[in-house]
Amino acid sequence: MPSFFIRPIEDSDRSQIAKLVEELWGSHLVVTRGQVHDAASSLGFLAVDGQQTVGLLTLRFEGDECEILTVDAFVQGRGIGRALLEESFQSARAQGCRRAWLITTNDNLAAIAFYQKCGMQLVAIYPDAVTEARTLKPQIPLVAENGIPIRDEVEFEVQL
Repeated sequence: MPSFFIRPIEDSDRSQIAKLVEELWGSHLVVTRGQVHDAASSLGFLAVDGQQTVGLLTLRFEGDECEILTVDAFVQGRGIGRALLEESFQSARAQGCRRAWLITTNDNLAAIAFYQKCGMQLVAIYPDAVTEARTLKPQIPLVAENGIPIRDEVEFEVQL
């Protein structure tokens, strides 16, 4: 049984979330499919172990869809990322959503494997979409730490 618990983001968490998102993603802004989102002010969930935040997921609702903007587990191998995704799926179902989806980039091999292990399906690849995203968020690097050029957006979904 995990020692962490998942709870909704509260207003009192906003400054911490802004710092975390900035450190993780280079900005509090997230670009998906040509749209800019402020992850620091988005809805979402925290994974907490004692007084320590061990995971963060941000999301947004539009119509009958839930877009997961960010998902990060700060401690690997404890099921934090999976628990955050499951909580987001439950929340989306409760909001009447028919699907939850997210975008990652072609270089993020660990995330691509993880999303599939969590039951998400790869449904689209948007070639060179990251080139356009850099006009909105110039902090996106050209090449990932693993040496893979960051070019394409990869879309995953789960039907709810």
